[in-house]
Amino acid sequence: MMRLPSLQWAAPRTLTELTTRLAADPASTKLLAGGTDLIPNLKRRHQHARQLLWIGKISELQGIQPEASGEVSLGASTTLTAITRSDHLRRHYPGLVRAVASISSPVLRNMGTIGGNLCLDTRCTYYNQSEEWRRSIDYCLKEAGDTCWVAPGSPRCWAISASDSAPLLAAIGAKVSLHSVAGEREIDVEKLFVDDGIQYLAKRPDEVLTRIRLPAVSHSRSTYWKLRRRHSIDFPVLGVGAMVASDGGGRITAARVFLGAVASAPLSVDTSALLGQLPTEELVHTVAERARDLATPLDNTDFTLQWRRRMVHSYVDGALRELCGLPAKVVAPREGRFAIEV
Repeated sequence: MMRLPSLQWAAPRTLTELTTRLAADPASTKLLAGGTDLIPNLKRRHQHARQLLWIGKISELQGIQPEASGEVSLGASTTLTAITRSDHLRRHYPGLVRAVASISSPVLRNMGTIGGNLCLDTRCTYYNQSEEWRRSIDYCLKEAGDTCWVAPGSPRCWAISASDSAPLLAAIGAKVSLHSVAGEREIDVEKLFVDDGIQYLAKRPDEVLTRIRLPAVSHSRSTYWKLRRRHSIDFPVLGVGAMVASDGGGRITAARVFLGAVASAPLSVDTSALLGQLPTEELVHTVAERARDLATPLDNTDFTLQWRRRMVHSYVDGALRELCGLPAKVVAPREGRFAIEV
């Protein structure tokens, strides 16, 4: 049986108390919400801490709050299940609901939180193993070693971003609020991530992600396509978050596509070919080709990297066809199914 190491534990009741405690020793403190990823990682010694701060008692970090402006504020401790069951989010942000519904299983979504998924640790075949296995290969760069076993000649870690919510939230232009004893700052979700498998967040160790702000929906549509081996539980091997907005005449006024699980941070795809145009199969194909050229998956997760790269084209093409109302070539991979040619 895997056991937790010896830890100190506290349950702050206010955001001020939380940030004060965190500032005292940020390097050795972990924040605990649902714990669906952190607790197993601590047991396997993937992550290390001397102190856990449980944030489940802090009201400022909870709830789904539609605002008069049309924006929606999500508390970082809001459970994934609460998001999938929200009528407001299902109606106005169906892409987010689809992304969140694809995460793990119902039992874990009952505990897991949106903030936890957004800040999910990066993953790799050589890292997400038992302690004994990792020790047998002399550890990897993300652990305590000197070599990234995915690319031994590289000076950096190539573990991949495994968050399902991150590509979709980046695509729709969401923002996050970060609190510390020094104050509050707000940044775009896409700027929260750094393309490095170890230092993968731009959030400082003494900062707490408190809320996620969703932009007002204005003639826009969003979707999320996920590739994984099983219908549930599995982390993404590829995630495509996409948003398209159009004017009254059907011309595209905004389009954003982000790829997850192909790099250490969500990757932004060049969608400029669509802007100001009526959507066509040729334009969608152009964007899908750019996405395939952008993605350079490595041998650090499930399936062969060559096939994963080909699937980038298929999934981006399928997601944009769905949003643009074009004839489908593939069926959307709902509930974890692979995309299927039609």
